[in-house]
Amino acid sequence: MGQPRHAPEDPDWWRTAVIYQVYVRSFADGDGDGTGDLAGVRSRLPYLAGLGVDALWFSPWYPSPMKDGGYDVADYRAIDPAFGTLAEAEKLIAEARELGIRTIVDIVPNHVSDQHPWFRAARAAGPGSAERELFHFRRGRGMDGELPPNDWPSQFAGSTAPVWTRLPDGDWYLHLFTPEQPDLNWAHPAVRQEHEDVLRFWFERGVAGVRIDSAALLAKDPDLPDLATRPRPHPFVDRDELHAVYRSWRRVADEYGGVFVGEVWLPDPERFARYLRPDELHTAFNFAFLSCPWDAARLRAAIDTTLAEHAPVGAPATWVLCNHDVTRTVTRYGREDTAFDFATKAFGTPADLALGTRRARAAALLSLALPGAVYLYQGEELGLPEADVPADRVQDPMYFRSGGAAPGRDGCRIPLPWAEDMPYAGFGAHEEPWLPQPADWPSYAVDRQQRDPDSMLALYRRAIALRPMFGDGPLSWLPAPDGVLAFSRAGGALCVVNLAPTPAVLPPHSRSLLTSGPLDEAGRLPPDTAAWLRA
Repeated sequence: MGQPRHAPEDPDWWRTAVIYQVYVRSFADGDGDGTGDLAGVRSRLPYLAGLGVDALWFSPWYPSPMKDGGYDVADYRAIDPAFGTLAEAEKLIAEARELGIRTIVDIVPNHVSDQHPWFRAARAAGPGSAERELFHFRRGRGMDGELPPNDWPSQFAGSTAPVWTRLPDGDWYLHLFTPEQPDLNWAHPAVRQEHEDVLRFWFERGVAGVRIDSAALLAKDPDLPDLATRPRPHPFVDRDELHAVYRSWRRVADEYGGVFVGEVWLPDPERFARYLRPDELHTAFNFAFLSCPWDAARLRAAIDTTLAEHAPVGAPATWVLCNHDVTRTVTRYGREDTAFDFATKAFGTPADLALGTRRARAAALLSLALPGAVYLYQGEELGLPEADVPADRVQDPMYFRSGGAAPGRDGCRIPLPWAEDMPYAGFGAHEEPWLPQPADWPSYAVDRQQRDPDSMLALYRRAIALRPMFGDGPLSWLPAPDGVLAFSRAGGALCVVNLAPTPAVLPPHSRSLLTSGPLDEAGRLPPDTAAWLRA
């Protein structure tokens, strides 16, 4: 059984941690109603401890109308009744900590649900009220205010839906995502104070960190200008005044020894690194690596760029292959286009799952050998593919706001298979899961993979257990043929990944520690295979 690798009071645990993302609704169903819940997570804590992860990142578990998978939050100081209670969350945090597993909660500061008390009060109060100052309410353009206040685009890829909704009293309100997610006005001191209070609320309940959703979108140009006429600085992405918010958040986190990871999608490395200065966020997600195709030169460039942009601020990189928004790795790597881009995601894209699985196994060893922290999305350790969800069962608003053109994200959110011979693959005992499981889901079940020493689960367990040998030191590239990535880390640990079409000769080494697949008869590394070696 794997064990968490960090001492209970290690202040730098987050620099090299393996962090497991729990999408509660799809993880495990403890009460059998078809929806995952905290009881299900608590029952599976031994499994997570056995996997060897250091922390759990929970996607939003707060009360929500679920218009956007829980990212439309109605109350940050409670748990959605479908998942459990606040007392149960506190028990979960404590029980996980007893197993050496820390907890990271998800905060969504850009917007709240339209059912949040603040927005309900703002709607009722009417135009010009103090309550509406907490959001972005404006009169419209046109003769009778019938046109939206500006031309800003929706942040849901593929969506042409407006980001303004008009109320019967004539005011329009801003929502960069769905109409059920009104944007907060971060120029208002009450908004800033409320979020600092929410941070303290969760730190005082024992959480170790906070993941910040859409972290670069909070601040808005107060004039709300048209994007077409004010391209720089951007009116709502990566504005300079946002850094004062995160500096104030960092002071709160430092009171409790807490850490932050930001969802920061930015193409400019220098602008990205500003969020990781010593008095701001600790870490941020690395989307260049996540979206990179299965190509040796492109992956090496993504790794080099990531390490270079983190170096000036001394922050550790993060590595992730998949999350609750992204096409699962096995499917993506089995396609002709192995990159990820929301704009190119389409129905009916064929995938060779056997090829994708080989590559996903190799990618697991690659990501776990790199310097920094690794985020593992639930089900990746089982090699789950992306599922096709029937149109009449789709729930993701991305699908609906694209007019049915975009597949949405439900395919990577299918409830997990735990037991091969149980109803609904052991996810829950009674009701059908909230999203339908494919017919072959039992073949990926945890109990089946636990019996198979060559399963994806077995590979992840061995890799996470061995990962400390790479330490927290730098990476040095080794000479390698075209299509092969080879590097060394501190202490003589080597990682070699063959993305070329022919077998590769391994560099000199004293012994092989772990491979993602068998070597060929000549002891060479086959295509789409990775090896960990001791120099």
